[in-house]
Amino acid sequence: MKKKLLMAFGALGLGVAFAAVPNNTLLIMSSSDIPTMDPAQAYDTASSEPLENVYESLIAYKGKSITQNEPALATDWKISTDGKKYTFNLRKNVKFHTGNAFTCEDAEYSFERVLVTNNSDSPAWFISSALLGFAYWDDDAKAKIGYAQIDKAVECNNGALVLTLAGKDPAFLSKLLYTATSIIDKKHAVSIGEWSGTATDFKAFLEKDLNDSELNKKPSGTGAYQVVSRDANKAVFKAFAGYWGTKATIDNIIIQKVDEAATRILALQKGDADFVGVGSRANLKQVEGVAGVKVIDGLPSNSNTAIFLNQNIKDPKVLGSGKLDGKGIPFNFFTDINVRKGFSYAFDSKKYIDEVLLGKGKQLTMALIESYLGYDKTIPLYNYNPERATKLLKAAWGGQLWANGFQIDMNYRANSITSQKALEILKANLEKLNPKFKLNLSAKPWSELLKDADTSKLPMVLGGWLPDYPDSDNILRTFYHSTDSAFKGRLNFNDKQIDQLIEQAYSTTDNAKRAALYRLVGRRAYDLQPFINLPQAVGYMTIRDNIKGVEENYNQMISGSFGVYWKDLSKQ
Repeated sequence: MKKKLLMAFGALGLGVAFAAVPNNTLLIMSSSDIPTMDPAQAYDTASSEPLENVYESLIAYKGKSITQNEPALATDWKISTDGKKYTFNLRKNVKFHTGNAFTCEDAEYSFERVLVTNNSDSPAWFISSALLGFAYWDDDAKAKIGYAQIDKAVECNNGALVLTLAGKDPAFLSKLLYTATSIIDKKHAVSIGEWSGTATDFKAFLEKDLNDSELNKKPSGTGAYQVVSRDANKAVFKAFAGYWGTKATIDNIIIQKVDEAATRILALQKGDADFVGVGSRANLKQVEGVAGVKVIDGLPSNSNTAIFLNQNIKDPKVLGSGKLDGKGIPFNFFTDINVRKGFSYAFDSKKYIDEVLLGKGKQLTMALIESYLGYDKTIPLYNYNPERATKLLKAAWGGQLWANGFQIDMNYRANSITSQKALEILKANLEKLNPKFKLNLSAKPWSELLKDADTSKLPMVLGGWLPDYPDSDNILRTFYHSTDSAFKGRLNFNDKQIDQLIEQAYSTTDNAKRAALYRLVGRRAYDLQPFINLPQAVGYMTIRDNIKGVEENYNQMISGSFGVYWKDLSKQ
């Protein structure tokens, strides 16, 4: 089978010549490579898709639901009355891709390895927060926590895995659905030079960068697919013959990196690819109505996007004159609530939905996905209102802003048409209000933009958040919390009342109480308006029409191309 596979797709490495895809193979084309196959390091959707199919965790999503889960490598579990101890009974007769038998020792090793190697670029922080009580290995954590504490938090007891939390965590089971908790093959990992799983080399692996780890190069999971080969442009997977669950019906999966959207679209049209990323909704017209191509539209989105308004800009070079003299802005420009609200009323969400999202979008009342706990649809919206914007901006900074104007240099993600067009809408509307208002836009590589934004160097930045796990705290804490937020550098927003509401909600497992508190967060955020919340796009995908299983199994939290585990797909 492998020989036939490589012969049929030998030309794919060139990225220009394609062959018709046989029925035993699924070919995915995207613009992204796979950064890492190490579950403890992967924190991106391009890596998550293969990881979700090569590895498994203790539990999995139940069908289409993001709030219900079902057994995977754990058959069942129980939670102690104080909510701090989780005991998982583990599945028997499970094999890793190496042929090694899955045991509790593998599960224990996997969780402990995540806690040990926890570095600032990995997703380990939310597992560490739950089990150890801190997110990252700072000096204080290193002084208090050693291998003994990690070993105590993760233990095997008569073949069952016991996880002891540092405190109550209402989102803990949801956290176990992220690929960071994938169970890896301990014997295999140790044999190729990974952490021994003991105190001996504990410090050598503390905060270790795993992007180029040995496990990244040689993965071994219990999933329905195993890795055949992988390079910068192509990854090949085959169905695992020894899989414990329902066997996959498609033998081979290929993920091919193809930079140009036009090339990907042509491959889909000709049947030389089964799934492609078309680049933008505007490109759908090139595949709609094409024989053999199916467009699945109206899929639920799982992300929130905003224009962040930084209240403490820490790079003097981006401030122009640094004054309200029409030639720049002061570092604390957005601390004036009239500025934030005035900018919000100057953004035309309807125009954005109509022209950028081509009518497929919805304005949200708060930075939370509608289906998540605590979303409040009754909160008012900041609709485009030039009269209100004018009144607010005339009041800003004691009238100096309107009299003297401002000049802001704002970067957007290079090659992101949606980001560019969104900011062009804001720019046009602000400059229409007052000719002394200037918003200068320029493109910047995403890696540079992200670094500058998160270190408070930019006055404004457009960006979004795809939740790590399906719990409202992961979104609301990220967008609104003063200190414990991935976006704190983009906003420098500080409100003790919102912080307290978020912490109160996280201290209880009563969902009714949590929902009520999260609605209060939304109300308070509406009053303070720390950022401009952009309309949420409706999801879509483009596939060949002989692919079955997508609509029946689609789950918005499953990563990658289909929103479906590969084993649940078939070709007819």
